[in-house]
Amino acid sequence: MYILPIEPIIFPDPSLANEDGFLAVGGDLSPERLMQAYRNGIFPWYNEGQPILWWSPPERCVIRPEKIHVSHSMQKFMRRHKVEIVRNRDFAHTMHRCGEKRADKEGTWIIPEMEEAYLRLHKLGYATSVESYIDGKLAGGLYGVNNGKVFCGESMYSDLENGSKVALILFAKELEEEGYQLIDCQFHTDHLVSMGAEMISREEYLKYLPR
Repeated sequence: MYILPIEPIIFPDPSLANEDGFLAVGGDLSPERLMQAYRNGIFPWYNEGQPILWWSPPERCVIRPEKIHVSHSMQKFMRRHKVEIVRNRDFAHTMHRCGEKRADKEGTWIIPEMEEAYLRLHKLGYATSVESYIDGKLAGGLYGVNNGKVFCGESMYSDLENGSKVALILFAKELEEEGYQLIDCQFHTDHLVSMGAEMISREEYLKYLPR
């Protein structure tokens, strides 16, 4: 296990992570450290009461924006309703709602110190929230980190049916137009695979990142 110092801001090579992706412990959540982590395919993930844990999984679940899958039922839903997204309507609120939704189910890593850290990233222009509206009502959203031409998705939530799906689908279309190559979803879920996600190796993923 590699223990990170506060200074200098350094990380071990991602290939040194164990088979679960665990790489290092310690350090801090400063914008400089967080962005260095993301640019090397590393991210923080830990629960309240734990030290900061850093991960770089051997495989990454990603969506190529141009290949996002919209099911027939979702296409019908989007035709029946007025759907739209807004970026950065309220980053802090969107991230907090993501944490609340996860906490209601299985617990969450979106603890207060993480919220504060990513809000700092947002204010510096590195983190983005996306809010979806269905028939004029706030329906859900997502947030993540802008990492060159990769958007590193962190979490999403729905307050109305299909709220998070609308956010992801419409945002993917915008990212495609802006030349983004990947949406990094980090870990595999059946829900993401149904929307077009695929698994790629750490080595392939790193090729897409700014150095």
